[in-house]
Amino acid sequence: MLLMFIPIGIIIDISEKVNKMIENKVPIKEIAIYYVDFTVYFANILFPIFLFLSIIWFTSKLANNTEIIAILSSGISFTRFLRPYLIGATFVSIFALLMGFFLVPKASEGFKSFRYMYLIGNGQNEERDNSDIYRQISENDYIYASSFNAISKMAFNFSLEHFSKGDSLDYKITADRIKWNEKDSTYSLYNYKKRKIGKWNDIIESSEKKDTVYNFDLKDLTPVVYIAETLSYTDLLAFIKKEKARGSTNINIYLVVLYKKYSIPVAAFILTIIAVAVSSMKRRGGMGANLAIGILLAFAFVFLDKIFGVLAEKSSAPPIIAVWIPNLVFGILAIYLLRNAKR
Repeated sequence: MLLMFIPIGIIIDISEKVNKMIENKVPIKEIAIYYVDFTVYFANILFPIFLFLSIIWFTSKLANNTEIIAILSSGISFTRFLRPYLIGATFVSIFALLMGFFLVPKASEGFKSFRYMYLIGNGQNEERDNSDIYRQISENDYIYASSFNAISKMAFNFSLEHFSKGDSLDYKITADRIKWNEKDSTYSLYNYKKRKIGKWNDIIESSEKKDTVYNFDLKDLTPVVYIAETLSYTDLLAFIKKEKARGSTNINIYLVVLYKKYSIPVAAFILTIIAVAVSSMKRRGGMGANLAIGILLAFAFVFLDKIFGVLAEKSSAPPIIAVWIPNLVFGILAIYLLRNAKR
């Protein structure tokens, strides 16, 4: 199923983006790396659906050849017939879980970075999409930036406010741009100004460019659009812990990404049971009828998953409940279909 659908997806993606790639003179090497990341990224998203359809395809072929009737007539129970499917689903789910923890975040970062760098206004739209970044980086310090470009590692209209213990403003730093220097782990501030609040008068310091060190990192400026998707499992846990301590308003977005790492492998088991139960019966329409039912159920699963994912991110609904509701609904459906299939 992967070999069938992923190349089709790549061809469609190339046909949509080839003009933009030519216009921006994207190197062939970068395009090749992008489509490797593209394959991993979409294979992970659609993994349960691919597994579901492949099981329906295979089991329908067995049912059409009357092999399942022969197996069950020989005295083998339906539960025993189901066992190899569950063993196979276990191996595939473990592989998918490890991919989601370590490989998919790297592929996601490459996939998103390429799109922002070469395809979405050559990085300019990214600045408009990821606007108004406001963070508390410590007990007394707050930073703000109107936009951030992950490719150039540069934020615009930057300001840092430091408050004393009495909640009064001690000083404020502003800059038109702030750029991260990876070589020496410093920041360069352009059109730098620092205003220190005094009791009787203020002290103003300014320069065209100032290199300095701050106690915040790039993750504090990275937009919430895709930061959680690009972190490995351990980094994501540390990041969520840090954001909870800061009282981040976007914590639900990060939690949805975390919980989906577990829910996708579990969905593989549920969809495996449903696929076997649906396709093990010989129907008049043959394999086509089973595939039609399977595709309908697959779209229903994707629809529920997207609806409750957005609900968890945008509302006050607990993310863990919203993420697991599709699995709960289809888990109940799996039990019902399995009982009917046994009969």
